[in-house]
Amino acid sequence: MPLPPPRVPRQKAHLRQISVEGYRRDDGMLELEACLRDTKDLDYVLASGVRRAGDAIHEMRVRVTLDADFTIVDAEACSERVPYPGGCETIAPAYRQLIGLNLMHGFRRTVGEMFSDVRGCSHMTELLLSLPTVAIQTLATFRRDNEDGGEKPFQLDRCHALETSTQTVRLYYPKWHRERAKDS
Repeated sequence: MPLPPPRVPRQKAHLRQISVEGYRRDDGMLELEACLRDTKDLDYVLASGVRRAGDAIHEMRVRVTLDADFTIVDAEACSERVPYPGGCETIAPAYRQLIGLNLMHGFRRTVGEMFSDVRGCSHMTELLLSLPTVAIQTLATFRRDNEDGGEKPFQLDRCHALETSTQTVRLYYPKWHRERAKDS
């Protein structure tokens, strides 16, 4: 169901686009490439100069390589467009600290701690928060979700719709459906 139409006329001022592409490399590892891009619909005056409507204010990119356990084995970051040239882009090497982190075990919390405030770029750090779910979606591309390998499908009990006591699971994964526990 789509959002209802706006109730009051409005003028668009800002667009943030976040894209993350997932790849399976020839060596079997997964690679994620993420980009955050901000543009304004009006000319935007900064201390560093005017950015024309439609020109990128921010354009940050991150690439991580993951092993079979979703541990980051390589990480690269860059800032192609920044509001303060000569300052913003100098933080990119700090994101090599991602190497060794696991996307499935406290990644978002750890990233928030590692790169908060002046230890990182708020836009680059925000971009990283999408990586765990995109990694799962990338891996899922190469798995059939209804294969019966004897193990519970990885996506069950990871969101409200696929909680194993729901009607959704009863319909699509009947083997794994369980009745909701009654309160005593």
